[in-house]
Amino acid sequence: MEYETVELDDKDDALVIIDQTKLPGKTEIIRLKTAQEMWDAIYLLKVRGAPAIGVAAAFGIYLLAKQIDTADYSTFLAEFRKQKEYLDSSRPTAVNLSWALKRMEKIVTDNRDKSVEEIKRLLKAEADAIKAEDIRVCKTIGEFGLTLVKPGDGILTHCNAGQLATSKYGTATAPIYLGEERGYHFRVFADETRPLLQGARLTSYELHSSGVDVTLICDNMAATVMKNGWVDAVFVGCDRVARNGDTANKIGTSSVAIAANYYNVPVYICAPTSTIDMNTATGADIHIEERPAEEVTQMWYRERMAPEGVKVYNPAFDVTDHSLIAGIVTEYGIAREPYEESFREIFARKENAEYD
Repeated sequence: MEYETVELDDKDDALVIIDQTKLPGKTEIIRLKTAQEMWDAIYLLKVRGAPAIGVAAAFGIYLLAKQIDTADYSTFLAEFRKQKEYLDSSRPTAVNLSWALKRMEKIVTDNRDKSVEEIKRLLKAEADAIKAEDIRVCKTIGEFGLTLVKPGDGILTHCNAGQLATSKYGTATAPIYLGEERGYHFRVFADETRPLLQGARLTSYELHSSGVDVTLICDNMAATVMKNGWVDAVFVGCDRVARNGDTANKIGTSSVAIAANYYNVPVYICAPTSTIDMNTATGADIHIEERPAEEVTQMWYRERMAPEGVKVYNPAFDVTDHSLIAGIVTEYGIAREPYEESFREIFARKENAEYD
């Protein structure tokens, strides 16, 4: 965990990431220089987690902008938008991808009176700012999340919303890391998270490496550990929050929330405000990415584990209904029902903070 999840090597014109598809067996640092390499890294989950994708996209589009060899603003803008739309097509569900790219595009359109070289410098500054904000946001989410639990509690998490999904601390794991620093000694249960095993390969790896008391369980064991009274709270991240509080997160999250609701275990979604999409009314309006069948039938097996030709349905995400969620933890406070009203208050706090 001594490596940065996402960083920029400006001198070498490279986006540098940990290839998360190789973890935990091998820590491989890869350097991405072309639009195709960046697109593939995002699509193939070499870099993953909504905040980390946003940071990678910001650095990536900056590097691609550096390669645009023109002094003419209109030509530069057209090529910039072409590259932006290409990167944006890699993961349609994670809102941070489009959020970061739109934020970078705004730098270009707001500074049309400046030279192309100056715009490129401003793009670099904005990408750096997006990463710095991610670190600050995650730590603040951790502080708010820590108010919802007490020392010694059992916490269940699904997928990976940890340091590997962000620049530092993670979102859902931020309360766990801060609690570990302060002697809370949480007992954490990490769902393996089929079919890509982010919980097994990534969450259990990073928490165990950090000295956290973590127990890996199969996804279908979550209800049992709740029934046993071992779980006091569920903390998960998410890739998009709808205006009504419905959240899209890694497939299986909805099942966890349903079981938690039955056993009276509160479910908390840890989400930076950049993940809240007020233009999406409900979870039914969220486009759910479907992944290749091979991820289910053969990806992790020495031999194929399903019959040739069998139909496979492999959605990457599911939507957790807002009624199952006890609170959505943001960097500006904890949102609760009714969520639309609560989000407006949180965005008002954010706006006021920006002008203080």
